[in-house]
Amino acid sequence: MPRVKRGTQHTKRRRNILVKAKGFKWGRKKLIKIAKTAITKAGAHAYRDRRVKKRTTRALWQLKINAAAREAGTTYSKLINALKKGKIEIDRKVLADLAEHEPKVFEKIVKDVIK
Repeated sequence: MPRVKRGTQHTKRRRNILVKAKGFKWGRKKLIKIAKTAITKAGAHAYRDRRVKKRTTRALWQLKINAAAREAGTTYSKLINALKKGKIEIDRKVLADLAEHEPKVFEKIVKDVIK
């Protein structure tokens, strides 16, 4: 049986790893062994952080709503409770956007909901 040489596949795989590791610092961008682990970890962090991003974004919305609600004379929890009791379905994303860009409209909503 003849010997199988895999030079082309080997170089192709190495090149692919180095392309993915482009922009990394130090040896992680040019040393195959280190680049391979760096790519694996980067992928794991990217996967995890796509989910964490949703949590942090929601926390930011809550901060913005709370800050605007306190300026209007109430708190975040009282405002959300009043919205739920009043069956007003404005989500936190829209409320945070209103609080940041349209404070007068946000204040009117707070005044209407909390009596």
